[in-house]
Amino acid sequence: MGGNTPKIYILDVTNRDGVQTAKLSLAKLEKTMVNIYLNQMGIHQSEFGFPVTRHEVNYINANLELAEMGVLSPIILSGWVRAIPQDVEVACSQTNVKHLNLSISTSRQMIESKFKGKYTKDDILRIMSEAVKVARAKGIQTIGVNAEDASRTDDDYLYQFAKYAKDAGADRLRYCDTVGYDEPSTIYRRIYELAKKVNMAIEVHCHNDLGLAVANSIAGARGANDAGVDAYINTTINGVGERAGNADLVSVILALKYSSGTAGKYILDENVKLNMAWKICKYASYAFGIPIPINQPGVGANMYAHESGIHADGALKDWRNYELYHYEDIGRGEPEIIETGRQIVVGEYSGIKGFRNVYDKLEIEFKDEEEARRILELVRYANVHKQKPLTEDELRFIAQYPEIVRKILTMTPGGQ
Repeated sequence: MGGNTPKIYILDVTNRDGVQTAKLSLAKLEKTMVNIYLNQMGIHQSEFGFPVTRHEVNYINANLELAEMGVLSPIILSGWVRAIPQDVEVACSQTNVKHLNLSISTSRQMIESKFKGKYTKDDILRIMSEAVKVARAKGIQTIGVNAEDASRTDDDYLYQFAKYAKDAGADRLRYCDTVGYDEPSTIYRRIYELAKKVNMAIEVHCHNDLGLAVANSIAGARGANDAGVDAYINTTINGVGERAGNADLVSVILALKYSSGTAGKYILDENVKLNMAWKICKYASYAFGIPIPINQPGVGANMYAHESGIHADGALKDWRNYELYHYEDIGRGEPEIIETGRQIVVGEYSGIKGFRNVYDKLEIEFKDEEEARRILELVRYANVHKQKPLTEDELRFIAQYPEIVRKILTMTPGGQ
């Protein structure tokens, strides 16, 4: 991929890194909607879950069915596992996943203080290589290898790790700034030199502990492209993620499209549709239960608000005086209607009359009473599953793909 001119692609990890954030979670239906919105937004890839984790299995296989049906297409759905052969075996035995990222720690800090003598540096190279070979033998189509804590890993060992991964059959190396240790000049240099030496596509995975996740992601991607390879920036919607979060999806796209150092100089995947930003950020805010900060780039409430005299005057004369990009670029501008009168909503205790009223407003018809009652039962279960009201898009999705939804809502706890 990439041809003669390297490109920058977006690999969103909301459904993997975002959901493993302390105190945050998404229901499986919500994770599915995130995948649908990312696909509509033209995002290249969604790291959509953990194929080794039992409660993810039905959701993962159901979403892969949606991909086969063309509903989740052309987006690539990829899973995350540890870079050990056993995880790859389990992932491939209990799901139909075709794209994987295999992750293992590489820094001295983690090898000594996390593994505590369990693995040596040579062990890590050997185990990771074996895992990659198993993945390739199992028919995994895209294999990414994650160097966890790459930003605190010695240059020589990081290069050795990348070379072993490539020789074993990996397609990409994920450079993980796991604790947000990098700054733009260091990550640019390290990724540039690594890409030059190993000549393989680089994923840039940055955390925001120093408030530099977006800047580092852009710098790292530039380093990869300048070295002649494709870059894949890992993002999350609204920057959710462990501790201070990950690189924000919309901020990364805005920076690539409008910043002085990248606009017109680097190629962002042409499929990306920035005008989906407003919709996807609002949905993620609702699903996670986290308000969007008023000063959030692109989608914050104050993004296009002007009060001071000089600014208001300038913006009224020409919006470009005080705005770098137009609100319509983000998908904003349409009025939002809030019901202030009578509302009939569907929930876990809804009856058929109220249910019919809600779907009539959505202009969705059922062929007979039996179908309506089947969908009502799914809607009830979906409300129990989510523990919050369903959105209009969720209601439409349930009516359109009831058998897929049934799988997404089904979990069977129990030990081996």
